[in-house]
Amino acid sequence: MSNVVLSCKGLIKRFGGITATDNVTFELKQGARHALIGPNGAGKTTLINLLTGVLEPTSGSIQLQGVDISRLAQHERVRRGMVRTFQINQLFDTFTPLQTLAMVVSQTQGLGSKWWHAIGSQALSSQPAHRTAVTERCLELLTQFHLLEVMDQPTKLLAYGKRRLLEIAIALACNPKVLLLDEPVAGVPAGEREELLQTVGALPADVSILLIEHDMDLVFEFATRITVLVNGAVLTEGTPDVIANDPQVKAVYLGHSLDAAQGSH
Repeated sequence: MSNVVLSCKGLIKRFGGITATDNVTFELKQGARHALIGPNGAGKTTLINLLTGVLEPTSGSIQLQGVDISRLAQHERVRRGMVRTFQINQLFDTFTPLQTLAMVVSQTQGLGSKWWHAIGSQALSSQPAHRTAVTERCLELLTQFHLLEVMDQPTKLLAYGKRRLLEIAIALACNPKVLLLDEPVAGVPAGEREELLQTVGALPADVSILLIEHDMDLVFEFATRITVLVNGAVLTEGTPDVIANDPQVKAVYLGHSLDAAQGSH
């Protein structure tokens, strides 16, 4: 059995006369910690939008666990195990972290979501049996993502780093096989970054992760394999050491700042 969980072959996306994704072939292995990097305009967002179904490819194919999903709707891809976080928070400001996770977990467990809004920390000890599994999973996620202390605060009041943690917790609540992390530390203040970096580093080993990121410190701390995208095409791929010492990568993208990031880990 192949250990490739997500792959694309000859993936092309054209917008009129512009080729945003140029014949991209790529594989994500089971349990991967894989980073996708490249300069602004390299086509990273377009590629992720193709993988997740936001965009439909002009040509080429995408497979998830050996099944062609090239034309599947976004929610069908989520149902099959591909979940994405976004560069910009996609959260309900008036919900608390507990309510938000209860809604997602209850839907994931097939229990619907009519009851979740009334849930709060005071009600956790008096849940009917069918809700107990939901609240237990919520508490597990709240603990894992350092959100217990703010579980009853409206999301709009949370520090930005906590909002990012909640977004990743929501993604994990969907039981992903493949998790696409879109710039998880974008906009996070320096004082809140370490908690987020440690949490990302401790994500379950059986979840295959594709990280899209500009922060080279995070890339080299997290990834065991890196793909470099330039002008919509794959320039090269390899281990962090290989990428750090690739003259093409230095020339077109990172310059010698790559040495500093790689050397610090």
